[in-house]
Amino acid sequence: MYLSFIKPFFDFIFAFFLLLITSPISLIVWVTLKLNLKSNPIFFQARPGLNGKIFTIFKFKSMTDEKDSHGNLLPDKERLTVLGQFIRKLSLDELPQLLNVLKGDMSFVGPRPLLAEYLELYNKEQKRRHQVKPGITGWAQVNGRNSISWIEKFNLDIWYVDNQSFILDLKILLMTCLKVLKKEGISSKNSATVEKFKGNI
Repeated sequence: MYLSFIKPFFDFIFAFFLLLITSPISLIVWVTLKLNLKSNPIFFQARPGLNGKIFTIFKFKSMTDEKDSHGNLLPDKERLTVLGQFIRKLSLDELPQLLNVLKGDMSFVGPRPLLAEYLELYNKEQKRRHQVKPGITGWAQVNGRNSISWIEKFNLDIWYVDNQSFILDLKILLMTCLKVLKKEGISSKNSATVEKFKGNI
């Protein structure tokens, strides 16, 4: 009952009202990024969602599109701007994902939607993270976010899949607010953002 009706209902209602409430902030971020990056401030990317179905995720850009002489994007550390660091610390880059929640592609709480290229790298157990909708925040995000290993993240994602409930989702949302205020776990130890998952080696 909770997963099939109550959770999607609350996701839609809260996403709708939060979009209205945060629209002035989103407008300011959009204009500031537009002037700073001189390109489209919205980041679009294909990500796997429920049952691995691909959808387009929306985020505010925190990095430039600068490339090297071979046409490859520069490392995250070199493309991450001061403004980008600021909006990431406050999680403002996630605001456009309210549209993903409103569309039904995402939930407020669930495993984070990762790159589509990771699908073929998961083992059987790790693929279970796609048994639920991906979320703006999740159990792994409030228990280390980018400061923990991929294996730890996936274990936390699977634990959430097996233990999700209204009380747990409420706990995760409250913990997320505290994490944002404390600005914890934003980057990994060896990267300005997060290192790529390269499989279970």
